[in-house]
Amino acid sequence: MGLFRRREPLHVRLAREGGMLDDEEPVRAAWDNVGIHGIQRAREWDTVTTVDAPDLKGDRALFVVLPGDEIVVEEGPEDLEVLAEAVDHDLTPPYRAEAVRRQGTVWAVAGRRIEVIELAGVPGTEVELTSHDGERTLLIDGERAFGSVPALERPEQSVRARRIVGEVWEIEIHPL
Repeated sequence: MGLFRRREPLHVRLAREGGMLDDEEPVRAAWDNVGIHGIQRAREWDTVTTVDAPDLKGDRALFVVLPGDEIVVEEGPEDLEVLAEAVDHDLTPPYRAEAVRRQGTVWAVAGRRIEVIELAGVPGTEVELTSHDGERTLLIDGERAFGSVPALERPEQSVRARRIVGEVWEIEIHPL
């Protein structure tokens, strides 16, 4: 054994000398149990339900329900009223929903509230406006752009907008 090598780790020796060890077993912290580490994931959906839809074709659907019960289909069959009605029990429009056929005629439908805004005359399909320390950055479809979108301006925040249909956009606001 080397000249400077210890027989027991320093933390064990200090704990023993401090009276913290019971029968020479190291004391484990209470939080050191399975299932307590980390934080929970953010909730992705505000509601999840199942619905029987025997007349619905396909296996997957993505859609947005706007105020006034207008359904904008992004993927899947056009007649999604039965799926939207299932989500309407828990959420009021506007919301984004995703549905997947589970077995036979049974569909699982999940919905998440969204914020929508009307932006007239804004080009592109995606807009991001970031304002930080007096600096503004405007991206339209991933490309830097000049000008402004006053309805999206918020100090010390990043606002992302995605066109749903026509002049109606879904927005997400993230503080910086």
